[in-house]
Amino acid sequence: MMENKQDKIKRGLLESASLKKRVAEENADTILRIAEEVTRTLKEGGKIIIFGNGGSAADAQHIAAELMGRYLMDREPLPAISLTVNTSSLTAIANDYSYSDVFLRQLKGIARKGDLVWGISTSGNSENVVKALKWAREKGIKTVGFTGEGGGRMKEYCDLIFEVPSKSTPRIQELHITAGHIICEIVEEELFR
Repeated sequence: MMENKQDKIKRGLLESASLKKRVAEENADTILRIAEEVTRTLKEGGKIIIFGNGGSAADAQHIAAELMGRYLMDREPLPAISLTVNTSSLTAIANDYSYSDVFLRQLKGIARKGDLVWGISTSGNSENVVKALKWAREKGIKTVGFTGEGGGRMKEYCDLIFEVPSKSTPRIQELHITAGHIICEIVEEELFR
């Protein structure tokens, strides 16, 4: 029997709520450690560099915008950039080198020791995200990852990793942006209150 639309809506909302409850119980300490690392990086003059593909690209842009603009309070801008916003760089690098190099090539141009490199991949296996995190790790740049259950290949290259305990891409993405918002709130409070 086919699920009716009302039941589909309820199921989606309840799945998301249940997963958020589980993450609150099991992963709050990881989210806090990431917020503390973002805060430390910014206090010490570093910048936050975020990237991902598809929905994760949208999350990277969203989080960078919250830091650069404002989240909940009027304050000075914080140095944060998403590597997904410059379509000229993305398409030139993909065309002239490889799509697997689109984040790595940009990182090589702007990332420095003292920055924080933050990769987002629901599977943890996006080649371009993994390559960028690996390079940053080799250069001694702090790395953070947002991913799904298991962490995928990127887990090996992340100093801190938030793994959503799910294989469902939509549910993972919902938790990524929720955690990103919480991190922005903590960072603002630490730096401006």
